[in-house]
Amino acid sequence: MGVRAVLLALVLGLMTMVSGAWAGETGPSFPKAQGNCVEDPATMRRHHFDFLKHQRDDTMRQGIRGAKHSLKECVSCHAQVKDGHAQPINAAGQFCASCHEYAAVSIDCFSCHATTPQQQAEAKR
Repeated sequence: MGVRAVLLALVLGLMTMVSGAWAGETGPSFPKAQGNCVEDPATMRRHHFDFLKHQRDDTMRQGIRGAKHSLKECVSCHAQVKDGHAQPINAAGQFCASCHEYAAVSIDCFSCHATTPQQQAEAKR
């Protein structure tokens, strides 16, 4: 009986995944960026975490800031402005949160880093 329950769960799981594909689900929906990205979209989707990790290491170990793949530049380009205020990039429906929710991956960058460009500018004062 236990084997049948496991098989049933697997079949139901597969049916759920296939039905989403048949319904035309292609991925997360998120706001467009304000400018042009430093890499093409396919490369960024696949490797953004590698770029950010290497930039982090360069910044922390060698003091290199403002390079091509800086988190600050990502936030300044991808944070959406609503009613004159930048929305936190990790808020529900915003750029980072949308993809990370879709992929079931937690975002730990913003436990330390600013989520909006204004916060970053204020932090420099």
